[in-house]
Amino acid sequence: MTKTAIITGATSGFGQACAYKFAQDGYKLVIVGRRKERLDALTSELSKTTQVHPIVLDVRERQNVFDAFYNLPSEFNQPDILINNAGLALGLEPAHQANLDDWENMIDTNCKGLMYCTRALLPGMVERKCGHIINVGSMAGNWPYPGGNCYGASKAFVQQFSRNLRSDVHGTGVKITNIEPGFAKTEFSLVRFKGDEGRSETLYEGAEHLSPEDIADIILWTANTPNHVNINTLEVMPTNQSWSALAIHKDEK
Repeated sequence: MTKTAIITGATSGFGQACAYKFAQDGYKLVIVGRRKERLDALTSELSKTTQVHPIVLDVRERQNVFDAFYNLPSEFNQPDILINNAGLALGLEPAHQANLDDWENMIDTNCKGLMYCTRALLPGMVERKCGHIINVGSMAGNWPYPGGNCYGASKAFVQQFSRNLRSDVHGTGVKITNIEPGFAKTEFSLVRFKGDEGRSETLYEGAEHLSPEDIADIILWTANTPNHVNINTLEVMPTNQSWSALAIHKDEK
């Protein structure tokens, strides 16, 4: 039986790479994104391989999320996989200089949007006693760095929410996974730096980074593990990334 995957944030980065990988693996797809032109183009490409249902949707809009997922066409309305990928980082200023609108946008997307999508689809999975929710977190939810303030906190929420979901669905057959990428090149930094391509590209110069396809391969493998296997959490970095020493500030004499 052909499985169905719902992918949020499908028009770029990890989400788009997942859409291609899951289509190649034979999944039917519900692809969700805010940008209609990109969504239409992606639908046109993916439809050559599999059945696709596109939804133009901002996951921050609670009622629209529930309306969209409660009214899926019959061939898509029992999804096996939800990939909560929609998310973003904005700004890299220290907390005392950060833009509060940026903070609210990150919380609304990374936390509340993920909750809305999960809450809309989880009851059906529990009722069917099968399903898999894969949340795309970040190693920023585990490890702090200067300027990571609200973004890191939002991904720490994703991590703990995923753990608590595992506890809540105990015994139902539903699987929960949190994938935590490290240094990867997507539109992430371009969005974070609000379209400053020069600043974004500088970040990647001279360093081998993870690609969207790397993470999509991991997500697909996670989705295809046997029913009795649950990957709880998977943190992944490029080989050339690791942890740095703790910082010590010394007053000048």
